[in-house]
Amino acid sequence: MSEPLKSADIHLIQRIIPHRYPFLLVDRVEDIDGYHRARGLKNVTMNEPHFQGHFPGKPIMPGVTIIEAMAQTAAIMVGVGLDLADRNLLVYFMAIEAAKFRRMVVPGDVLELHMETKRGKPGGKVWKFAGRAMVGADLAAEAEFTAMMDLPAA
Repeated sequence: MSEPLKSADIHLIQRIIPHRYPFLLVDRVEDIDGYHRARGLKNVTMNEPHFQGHFPGKPIMPGVTIIEAMAQTAAIMVGVGLDLADRNLLVYFMAIEAAKFRRMVVPGDVLELHMETKRGKPGGKVWKFAGRAMVGADLAAEAEFTAMMDLPAA
């Protein structure tokens, strides 16, 4: 029998990753399947600071911010899957590959971040992830990235 799927609300998210406003880009992570797969949720609102300059009169979520939201979702997935709350987990990009942007993300959208681990294991430092950012049934962005998980010794 498989382990039940888990989720992370904003309180657990803040116990796993150090990001805070204005750079915490995930509101909830659901359907966490160990450290293998998860779905993050980001409610895109006009109150976010990047919309002041990107772009005045036509607010569009920056593509790099979408990829960062994917990375935060992946870190939360691994943090929940490996029980890393309150362990001061830091995650650093090593490479971003195959990034493609297909649809603009604008205030009012709900961004779903579908993440999958391609390579990585408990205790390992280097992980590779693949992600898709969806708005409803529309693919907004996709990317693969490699990250280093830095966990201070217990």
